[in-house]
Amino acid sequence: MKSNYYAVIMAGGVGSRFWPISTQQNPKQFHDMLETGSTLIQQTFNRFETLIPTSNILVATNSIYGDLVKKQLPKITNKQLLLEPVMRNTAPCILYSAFKIFIENPDGIIIVAPSDHSIENEKEFLKNVRTSFEYCSKNDALVTMGIQPENPNTGYGYIQFKKSEETIKKVKNFTEKPNLETALQFIKSGDYLWNAGIFIWNVKSILKAFETHLPEMFALFSKGQNSYNMTSETDFIEANYKNSQNISIDFGIMEKASNVFVLPVSFGWNDLGTWGSLHHKLTKDENQNATIGGKVIYRNAKNNIVRTQSGKHVVIQGLNDYIVVEKDDVILICPKNKEQEIKQITAKVKTEFGEDFI
Repeated sequence: MKSNYYAVIMAGGVGSRFWPISTQQNPKQFHDMLETGSTLIQQTFNRFETLIPTSNILVATNSIYGDLVKKQLPKITNKQLLLEPVMRNTAPCILYSAFKIFIENPDGIIIVAPSDHSIENEKEFLKNVRTSFEYCSKNDALVTMGIQPENPNTGYGYIQFKKSEETIKKVKNFTEKPNLETALQFIKSGDYLWNAGIFIWNVKSILKAFETHLPEMFALFSKGQNSYNMTSETDFIEANYKNSQNISIDFGIMEKASNVFVLPVSFGWNDLGTWGSLHHKLTKDENQNATIGGKVIYRNAKNNIVRTQSGKHVVIQGLNDYIVVEKDDVILICPKNKEQEIKQITAKVKTEFGEDFI
């Protein structure tokens, strides 16, 4: 049965909210953000490798990161690497991977997951993956994992499900990042989960969903059925990928399909989307200060995250709730409650300092 198991790791993002560590040339998934000794993409690959055959783990990424992926994941072959010549959001790369897998194994069951998330309880995570695989092997279903919410976070999308005794529940609707009042109502209702962006389905179900809900994209990628897993695949993708619609799997498929289900899970998930979310994961001192890289003396300072070059000596005096990041010849000092503006900051940096700095 394991021969039917596949994983698609999505690793094409830039992670601009982790600037200056994450840059266009070396995004966050290729960094050891949690100081574990492995980068985020290595952790994701190793996690899947305990359940899924190594040859069945595919990585979808921008073509400029192909060499980085191969360097960090030396076990994968070129056949397992889906190089996107342009950025077109998640739906096209998922359809591309589905066709590749279908040509190789029409009975394939796939998990699609980001490369840059943190999972504390890997044993529980893999148990949830098996449950989802078994369900999708028997049902025409598009399954997503929904995280039991710990707080009314306004930075995540939410999934509402139909209450039932079933382990995997029917999805009622999706809501993009709500305001605080709405998020509080969601938490109180007890039938909402955080959307982790982790999906499971059998390959026939997802191809049928694309044919139904994104027919133009399906027709475009269908033209390559004689090229997938062949030497001509690269030429086909180079010529056609740019013509694909730019849309996420959430908007393109999940919010339209009628056969969408959710598995409520609790395995210690963190999307590591911002410096603040990283601060939440790191070991902290008695004043909730987290340090990465250097040695820091904190004086009258609380709830900061400080990342510097290894061995750097830093003194922080009278600073509360700040992000302080040093990388080479760049220093970022930003209030944690303004971290969502780091994307805008990088645009200013590009204008003032030049593209090499982002």
